[in-house]
Amino acid sequence: MANHKSAAKRARQALVRNARNRQIISTMKTSIKKLRTAIEAKELDKLDELLKQSQSTIARSWKKGVIHKNNMSRKISRLTKAVAQAKKG
Repeated sequence: MANHKSAAKRARQALVRNARNRQIISTMKTSIKKLRTAIEAKELDKLDELLKQSQSTIARSWKKGVIHKNNMSRKISRLTKAVAQAKKG
């Protein structure tokens, strides 16, 4: 346990931030999973809307500092590529 008042406060802040970051990551992963499921099920009519939602949640995760910018770009790129591939054939 923390020995100083400031260290105790930092520990409390870390718990709050950890919970917030877990929730943001969970939301992001859920939106990605919904899109991947739609791709596998070949639900072509839903893909554009789900891709837009996934891109939004991924970008929001980056904006809040939960993931790195390159991580965001890589995830969005791969999802966009997967959707294009699914529509193509």
